[in-house]
Amino acid sequence: MGANKNPIRIVIADDQHLVRQGFRSMLERLPSMEIVAEASTGKEAIEQYSQHRPDILLLDLRFPDVCGVEVIRAIREQFLIARIIVLTTYDGDEEIYQSLQAGAKAYLLKDVTLEALVECIEKVHQGQTCVPPLVAAKLAERTASPELTERELDVLRRIVAGRSNKEIATDFNITEGTVKTHVNHILEKLGVHDRTQAVTTALKRGLVRMDNA
Repeated sequence: MGANKNPIRIVIADDQHLVRQGFRSMLERLPSMEIVAEASTGKEAIEQYSQHRPDILLLDLRFPDVCGVEVIRAIREQFLIARIIVLTTYDGDEEIYQSLQAGAKAYLLKDVTLEALVECIEKVHQGQTCVPPLVAAKLAERTASPELTERELDVLRRIVAGRSNKEIATDFNITEGTVKTHVNHILEKLGVHDRTQAVTTALKRGLVRMDNA
């Protein structure tokens, strides 16, 4: 791990206090790293980034107010050179895809070793990307999969919420036949045989979350 003349300035954004403190205590031991601020919400992450202009933002994907992907988009709209590392427990291919599409430079899981985390921070600080092999494989799988349309995603969210075809038809003011067509397309694109498998796959991949279903 190379030494920097000036320490890499980092903001840690995570809604769990213990998680923030854990990463802070590990990184602050290193003379090459400096934690300049913390954030516990998505809004705070945007504010702290704007205020401190850190070299690196370590960002979780789940906050009580704004999701991590929206945080990435908001920051990148204002600061195109922002270097953001997603550090999360969520490994769904859709979450990986959306985060990197929004402008994150790296995607790490929270069980990462300190050595790997520091190596990733240094790479991203140097302008490189950092995508571990497992994450890269999931991203490749997502890229190769047929993409759901916005309406199909809306229907999928209703399926996850437990609504029937009749209820979904009422929600969108369409016929049950149209809903069945959407459902068939969803099953085909997800490579599953029934609604239960569709729900399981959608949640596992991060296409839909229970908190927004």
